[in-house]
Amino acid sequence: MDASTMFCKHCGQVIDAECIICPRCGKQVAEIKREAAIPQIVINNSNSNVNTNVNKNTNAMVGGRPKNKWVALTLCFFLGILGAHKFYEGKTGMGILYICTAGLCLVGVIIDFIALLGKPNPYYV
Repeated sequence: MDASTMFCKHCGQVIDAECIICPRCGKQVAEIKREAAIPQIVINNSNSNVNTNVNKNTNAMVGGRPKNKWVALTLCFFLGILGAHKFYEGKTGMGILYICTAGLCLVGVIIDFIALLGKPNPYYV
């Protein structure tokens, strides 16, 4: 046995000294040489966001401006095709879309009416 060969530590077969995996048994006999250094990754997660949307009276989270459920429901029922309930909520773009598409062919009005029924009073937009 010369310097260019060695024995497999698993099966005892004579193999080349440069082998990483034994050709006879298929087991790893040496560590893989890593040429390049592995970069160190540092994650600095400093989240200091403060939520300012808190209702001072109830300490509940508030998502926006309060709207009355019954006003929106009435507008949706009588003027839903014109998008009046969307204008009431402050969603001007959707209101214009409802005007141009007749309340999204009345399907949007029906969906909005059912969704408004499930909302609490007041709800926040």
